[in-house]
Amino acid sequence: MKTLSASGLVAGLLWGMSMVSIHALEVETDFDGASVRVLGVDAGAQEVRFMPGGQAERGWPCWWYFRIAGINPGQPLTLKLSGSDAVVGKGLGGPLTKPLSSSWAMPERAAWSTDGKTWLQTEPGKKGADGQMVYQVPAAGPSAKGRVLVAWGPPYTPARAEEWVRQTGADHRVAEEMELCRSREGRRVSMLRISEGDKVAERRFGVWVHARQHAWESGSSWVCQGFVEWILSADVNAAWLRQNAEIYVVPVMDVDNAATGNGGKDALPQDHNRDWSDKPNWNEVAAAQKILRGLVAEGRLDVFLDLHNPAPGDLKAFFYAPAVELLQPEAKAFQADFLKLARKEIEPVMPMLAEPKITASSYHPLWRQISGNWVQANGNPKTVALCLETPWNTARSTTEGYLNVGAALARALRAHLQDRTP
Repeated sequence: MKTLSASGLVAGLLWGMSMVSIHALEVETDFDGASVRVLGVDAGAQEVRFMPGGQAERGWPCWWYFRIAGINPGQPLTLKLSGSDAVVGKGLGGPLTKPLSSSWAMPERAAWSTDGKTWLQTEPGKKGADGQMVYQVPAAGPSAKGRVLVAWGPPYTPARAEEWVRQTGADHRVAEEMELCRSREGRRVSMLRISEGDKVAERRFGVWVHARQHAWESGSSWVCQGFVEWILSADVNAAWLRQNAEIYVVPVMDVDNAATGNGGKDALPQDHNRDWSDKPNWNEVAAAQKILRGLVAEGRLDVFLDLHNPAPGDLKAFFYAPAVELLQPEAKAFQADFLKLARKEIEPVMPMLAEPKITASSYHPLWRQISGNWVQANGNPKTVALCLETPWNTARSTTEGYLNVGAALARALRAHLQDRTP
């Protein structure tokens, strides 16, 4: 366990001299997904100064998540956040030749929890002239037992993903717990396969959904969970989807960086979403490609969805669509239908842009190795391959907000596939 402690004693004169103990604060990072670089602790003011942790070569250093122990439960907690000063060498996978803009690490509202299950938002932080963002975490009360968790956004760790997949498989006979692969560092990459009824696989729509190709984008895993929860619900439309589709779901792709608290985006040699080539570096990408190629060979890779969180200034949800030259006529029509239905469903729960953005040659040097472009280029003539970006920097960017977006996405998928049914 890595800790940084500060404690003090104050003397008071109450009918004589007595010593009053100030709570000793400890910053703890001995758990899945934790990351921080502590700059200072003031126990008296109950204040922690810090910046994101992580190794720059393992992705953008914008994620932070840690526990503060020894708090005074009746006193608010002050967090003073600075942007990371880390850089890496220039290259396709690591372009940070100067520190990453601090805006990526500074959500308007920080996430906090006393139990690691229910995550709340602070009031909007205040940015000072020194560039620090200051958040006030309310007094936690005695139920916190002297500990508070704080984070960039509601965390969704690989350990949580593994437990959720296991429990979902145990609770629902139509959901099969599977292992996509083992990561380069030996971690289990959990996956669900959802299918109900006796219809043979070859006659089912093929659907693939994954989240967290960029490890720090924790909100996308909550969207993924909301997507599955609706599909497994008692809604008659959800039942139709289960009975007519075979759906693969991976809640965390980059498990190694998510587990170690690294950003993942632009990790060396390239991040997961720039790795979709004939010889991928990452085990997760290679394993996903194998299943997807199998669906293509059967002529039923119908929908591929890649879930992300966007830039700090993107306050509306939107889709990235593949380069137009990769779309065959049938795919163009199906993509337009899906986008229309998705906007109809998502807009009531999260503001959404009217049109998608395009990941063409001007977007990135490795644009052909972005997952949606690879799938569109290697899929069936009817394949729809899209990336959904759900904003992380709004008052709706909560566990509930993300879950609602996932449910809306699943409803759109059902409507789209039902439109395809003869």
